[in-house]
Amino acid sequence: MDDELRSGNEKFYEKESSSSTKKSTNQPGRRYFMIISLFGTLFLGYIAIANDLKPVRIGSKVIDTLAFSLNIQKPFYVVIIDAGSTGSRVLAFSFHESILNHHLVLDAEMYSETKPGLSAFADDPKVAAKSLIKLLDKAKLVIPQSEWSNTPLSMKATAGLRLLPGHKANNILEECSKLFESSGFRISKNSISIMDGASEGIFSWFTVNFLLDKLNSHTSENTVAALDLGGGSTQVTFSPNKMQTKELKEHVYAINAFSHNMSVYTHSYLGMGLMAARKEILTHGMTIKNTTAKDTIVIRSECINPIVSAPWSYGGQNYIVKGPVNATFKTVKTQNFAGSNENRPIVRFSECLKIVEKYVNTISNKPIGLGTHEIYAFSYYFERATEVGLIDPFSGGVIHLGAFLKQATETCDYPNAEQPFMCLDLTFIYVLLHNGFGLEPSTRLFLYKKINQHELSWALGAAFNVLQSGL
Repeated sequence: MDDELRSGNEKFYEKESSSSTKKSTNQPGRRYFMIISLFGTLFLGYIAIANDLKPVRIGSKVIDTLAFSLNIQKPFYVVIIDAGSTGSRVLAFSFHESILNHHLVLDAEMYSETKPGLSAFADDPKVAAKSLIKLLDKAKLVIPQSEWSNTPLSMKATAGLRLLPGHKANNILEECSKLFESSGFRISKNSISIMDGASEGIFSWFTVNFLLDKLNSHTSENTVAALDLGGGSTQVTFSPNKMQTKELKEHVYAINAFSHNMSVYTHSYLGMGLMAARKEILTHGMTIKNTTAKDTIVIRSECINPIVSAPWSYGGQNYIVKGPVNATFKTVKTQNFAGSNENRPIVRFSECLKIVEKYVNTISNKPIGLGTHEIYAFSYYFERATEVGLIDPFSGGVIHLGAFLKQATETCDYPNAEQPFMCLDLTFIYVLLHNGFGLEPSTRLFLYKKINQHELSWALGAAFNVLQSGL
């Protein structure tokens, strides 16, 4: 973690350090040459804009670099706390404003995470707030102290707090507000809130398309769809064509991105996050009587291998999850020298599939036309794909949706106590995307955690929103 912080620190201070070094040389001739170079580049940039030339983006980077060298521009910062259902994350962003077109330019970010999420402290809001202290301290390590009072701090809670009773969620928010007031960062009355699903989806979509450089044209035709699978909810967001807009109009929003007006469809499916769905699928057919957080509920599920007995916690409730009482076995030829057969306990995939499909089929307002777009899927989509070897955990990759189904059936046929929920999770992901969202097994999915070394999450979109709204 220290290496991570040092790396972020170097990124945040790289341009400032460079600027200080050049100033200390105190060579008038060199400074005069740089000023001439800056104006020369500005002139070339003006010509490029006037003639709508493609190299203008490269030119703008050169101009911005020179502006930093001459101390004409300085970075400014935003801190976003992503209070999710399974964990809290801090992202500290560094930006500057391009002197060529006044667009915000992302320079660097620092990311850190702590678990569990705030909703795990539903009955102890003070402890919930204390869990954020270490995240704020890490943000302070990469932002100069002289800039703390100018740096907006914002926390957006997602499905974890949305699913809590209102009074419990409000108690947590109040304690977090007290913590933020003493943080040294700049806060406002809107600094802490439970974010609605539409904002979460639009911010995620903005992040993906911004990092892919898809928002610089005057059309949204080249933008990609963003699928974010969280713990409590999942969001589907894309820019629909005119036909799709008519069919999806209840969930289409008008947004402005870099002076371009766009229509964006987004829908947040509460309860279709991986952990929320897992809980509903595991407890299928069970009648759970009144319990307290101290009680441990024993669950037996068709989606769990018979050898498994695993502890699990969600929403402040503790569970012991086991496979069905009546185990199913499959005869498998082993790979040893003798070539003998092994009677292996398995998940009855067809039975598990029925339960998952029944739950996913409760989805209404399906995202019509999603499959016509290039799709970037992240968060738990990415994590589960890496954990079973479908893609590289560092570079990400592209797979067909059918790969999730193939891997699910193979995983369900193998008893693995170290990944007790993998059979269920992979089955749910496939059914959600196929049955719930209408994607074909041949649909390509671009699975990434980062693009150009920046995290794929709604936090970057939220940071732009904070800066542009002056919060």
